[in-house]
Amino acid sequence: MPGPQVIDRSAQQTHAWLRELAAELGHRDQRAAYRVLRAVLHTIRDHLPVDESAQLAAQLPTLLRGVYYEGWRPSATPATYRDVDTMLARITEEAGLAGETEASLAVTSVAAVLRRHVSRGELDDVIAVFPAAIRPLLAGEVVEAG
Repeated sequence: MPGPQVIDRSAQQTHAWLRELAAELGHRDQRAAYRVLRAVLHTIRDHLPVDESAQLAAQLPTLLRGVYYEGWRPSATPATYRDVDTMLARITEEAGLAGETEASLAVTSVAAVLRRHVSRGELDDVIAVFPAAIRPLLAGEVVEAG
């Protein structure tokens, strides 16, 4: 049975992810990075089928896995985001961002962090679930809303 060191290691990994994300976002505010990461992960999670969602979660640090599953209602998934605007609007609202430009940066920044920590095959599977218009954003390309 794993001991408290598992919690310590997960906390260290989580802080590392938040530092990386803050740097991707161009600042040092880990609280803002947390809000962004949470919003993007929830938006991705809610679009994925349950099995795919669980496969992605399995590759997150334990603490981030808890954040990922926070408030999840599997019976309400998958949600459909057919266009970039709808997805970015949700992230804007949940992360408390100024608008869709910030939300687009948030998604591309989270995508960059995920690419460093989640297997390429899993990310490819996740991206493939989304409509073609959203895939470039999740692949880390800046996409203009509208």
